[in-house]
Amino acid sequence: MAKNKSPLTRTREPLSNTQMLMFISIGIFAAMYLAAIIFMDSGFEKPQMFFDLLNDNAALIIISCALTIVMITGGINISAGGVISLTAMACALFLNNNGIGSSPLSIFLTLLLALGIGLGFGVLQGFLVSYLEIQPFIVTLAGMFLARGLTTILSRDPVKVTHEGFLQLVQTKLKINWLGYTAPNGALIPAKVEIGAIVAVGVVVLMALMLRFARFGRNVYAVGGNRQSALMLGINVKRTVFWAYVISGLLCGLAGFVFLIHKPAGNASVAMRSEMDAIAASIIGGTLLSGGVGNVVGTFFGAMILATIQKIIALSPLNASWWQDMANGAMLSFFILLQSVVLMRRNKKKDTKNDKNKDIAKERGAEIT
Repeated sequence: MAKNKSPLTRTREPLSNTQMLMFISIGIFAAMYLAAIIFMDSGFEKPQMFFDLLNDNAALIIISCALTIVMITGGINISAGGVISLTAMACALFLNNNGIGSSPLSIFLTLLLALGIGLGFGVLQGFLVSYLEIQPFIVTLAGMFLARGLTTILSRDPVKVTHEGFLQLVQTKLKINWLGYTAPNGALIPAKVEIGAIVAVGVVVLMALMLRFARFGRNVYAVGGNRQSALMLGINVKRTVFWAYVISGLLCGLAGFVFLIHKPAGNASVAMRSEMDAIAASIIGGTLLSGGVGNVVGTFFGAMILATIQKIIALSPLNASWWQDMANGAMLSFFILLQSVVLMRRNKKKDTKNDKNKDIAKERGAEIT
């Protein structure tokens, strides 16, 4: 007589491709950071070093999340850097020309301006990609040139923010005393986290919850995995892709505002190649260019891996710019190869398991007959 299996003895479901690649990214970041603590005497053991990585790369983390969402659908958005430049320049000029002293209203209106610019690019590009079915690379390439051109029209020279209230916001930092350190003179120096870093972490959490639990998030994965199957399931593919680009545009506008908080100056040359860094962070975090696989938590650690590499190289004798490019290229190639190997092995095991199940079914069918 067959025994009924207890729910406590059920086999654990295997990790999905998204989860597997995310945990690999987290593990590599932890190993890299631990190695920096052990082999480099450069302050990596202090919590402030980790917070500095967050503070300096808050805008990159946000646009990496923006790229991840559209990449999961099988698209791309290379206009992110241009939108950041345009947003930072427009917000700097607005604060200097229309700012009212230290009034918080000016800062709030500036945030709305940043989100409005990002929303405009998101709606336009989303419509062209989803409803007119133009290749996303071409659409967002045109968006990048448009944003860069508009930035230059606003001002060819750098524009420093002089608004008192905004400069106070720039200087505002969250102080964590118990994670600080004691200076040689005996003074306690608390760990400091900028507002932009807090916003970036909040974006990661919000996007992760949306992709995991919201209906829209499930539709994004379905569309990226197989559009034909998504259509057969009743998913509005065009609307899903459209809203993915809208959210991506909003996040790019927010990233421009966060960038201005970190460096209060608009410049036509800021955020150059940031879209390439964001794509690299997404891929290192486990997002596939083919779509259907990805997670913003992995993207966060992908951005932190790039930031850690940059910091390690800056603190080492090999601090020339080309070493940074070479290290990023090598890391990106390594993760692409790693993704291919992992997914190939998992798919092979899945095919083997399916073949065994088919053989068992055939045997049972033969026994019955």
